[in-house]
Amino acid sequence: MSYAGRRHTMKYLIQIGIITAICFAGEILSVLLPFPVPSGVYGLILLFLLLCLGIIKPIQIQEISDFFMSILPILFISPSVKLMTSWELIADHLIAILVLLFLSTVCVTAVTGLTAQAMLQREANSGDELSKDGEGK
Repeated sequence: MSYAGRRHTMKYLIQIGIITAICFAGEILSVLLPFPVPSGVYGLILLFLLLCLGIIKPIQIQEISDFFMSILPILFISPSVKLMTSWELIADHLIAILVLLFLSTVCVTAVTGLTAQAMLQREANSGDELSKDGEGK
């Protein structure tokens, strides 16, 4: 294997190591903290905080993240098959499940839209303040 090939392999191993360490920290938090929060959620929160604080740069996990996003549909095959085999259990509650899915989709869409509008308004207001400061000089 050439030097470039080994370096490429090491880059992926380091990126997987970073993601694995964050997942492991999420598992530890899930055991230590008394809240009923899944370890995956703790891991996502940790990853978000590490990215926001600049401890981890997006470029440090970019390639492995792109790979995981490319195989994401494959990861849904097993749960989908399980849903089909559990149809008898789901059928009794189908209406409630569909109502909850609809309401949660509406809520997520509304919150996303309102957040985007607020961010755009904030950006526009900061742009207006900058242009006013520029005119006064």
